[in-house]
Amino acid sequence: MTEQFPGAVLDLLDAAGDRTVFEHDGREVSGRHLLGMTRRVAAALRQHGVGPGRGLALLLGVGPEAFAAVIAAYTVGARVVGVRPGMTDHQRAALLRDAEVAVTDRSGAPGGTDLRPPGAVLPLDELLAAPDDGLRPRVPARPKDVARLIHTSGSTGVPKACAQTYEAMTAAWALRPRDWPPAVRELAGRLDRFLVFGTLASQVMLEYGLLALAAGGVLVSADPPDLPGALVRHRATASVITVGRLNRLVTELRSAPADLGGLRALMVSGSPLEPARAREAAQVLGPVVFHGYGQTETGMISMATPADPPGSLGVPPVDLEVRGPSGRPVPAGTEGEIFVRTPSQGAGYWGQPALSDEVFVDGWVRTRDLGSLDARGRLWLSGRIRDVVIVDANVHYAGPIERLLARHPAVMEAYVVAVPDDATGEAVHAFVVPTAGRVPALDDLRALVAARLGEACAPTRLTVIDEVPLTAAGKPDKRRLTRGT
Repeated sequence: MTEQFPGAVLDLLDAAGDRTVFEHDGREVSGRHLLGMTRRVAAALRQHGVGPGRGLALLLGVGPEAFAAVIAAYTVGARVVGVRPGMTDHQRAALLRDAEVAVTDRSGAPGGTDLRPPGAVLPLDELLAAPDDGLRPRVPARPKDVARLIHTSGSTGVPKACAQTYEAMTAAWALRPRDWPPAVRELAGRLDRFLVFGTLASQVMLEYGLLALAAGGVLVSADPPDLPGALVRHRATASVITVGRLNRLVTELRSAPADLGGLRALMVSGSPLEPARAREAAQVLGPVVFHGYGQTETGMISMATPADPPGSLGVPPVDLEVRGPSGRPVPAGTEGEIFVRTPSQGAGYWGQPALSDEVFVDGWVRTRDLGSLDARGRLWLSGRIRDVVIVDANVHYAGPIERLLARHPAVMEAYVVAVPDDATGEAVHAFVVPTAGRVPALDDLRALVAARLGEACAPTRLTVIDEVPLTAAGKPDKRRLTRGT
């Protein structure tokens, strides 16, 4: 029987021995050293009573000590809550309520009385001072124990907590090279030096970090991740990037080229990548852009390689159905709602059974995304079911409007929100990041949208912004956009 997560990580570090697996602040850390740190933190956590069923919040950065603390938290079988940098006090307080103990490497964290878990706050450097017995830790978690609560971005309010079990984390693809689908196998071959930033307690950063280690690569840390400077300084071959940051990187490189000859992979996630922007990125960066599609609730669903058509998300390696209004799968080329089953999907929302029943249906996850499969089985997204504007009682999806606006030559990025309207109930308000040296006109954008999607979808208001505000997860924060409307 396969040992529960993170048994495979402990074995991976042990097998690495004296090979460098992490570079941080000029230090080279071997697998043996990193494993020793993990054992010490795990031993200290046990001394503080942390084990299966105990909630443990992690307020950590991206150094090797932080990585050791993350793996140690799972080694003792805790229910882990990762607290991302950049969260509001309100959001952070909500996350800490799901934990009894916190581990931090941040000075002064987690904050005032309202921002503390019910139990102890443990400084990471004190945990690292525990003795190391040198023995392979036993992983006590049971398959159905909740391993972590992965919180949504919180762009529509307080983050929801998706519960993922140890069984699901054990089944995840990153640590199973024999089961890597073709796109992941191609990506893994490019992760020689994977740039990490933010926090290793995040779902995306940990997942790709473990993939890099499983592929024999090295994690190199950058905080903050100034691009392209960090890629050059750390000789990084790969990293993750949001669509907005990718667009800014391409613009900067056009005006001030940098030597990124060693860059082999940028994993774009968080939102759809407009085909024209994908082609522009390929022209400037070369064939390095991998476009991943997944959700907090599912983990990875599909991934496009640089060889896939721009806008495509590749062939999903998981069970996926595109369903019509009847709930039945629709033919290739027909738009519908995407339902998936993945090995590492969540078990439901923590403390929200009604919402769980709405999204986790008969073993499937209802993504609430719209898309289609083409004749070759490639996935294409077209919008989100919940991201809508209701004009005269008719529902219009924001996704198609945003993609159409982004095609205008004066628009680099476009985001659409609903605003109250006395005449129609709601109307479209467009927020756009302009192309350098251009200023889009509302009348031009209205004409573009009206001609393609109809007058109801045409924006009635336009706001030009320098950049879109992001949530702590790096996704566009439409809630913050609408505060001024």
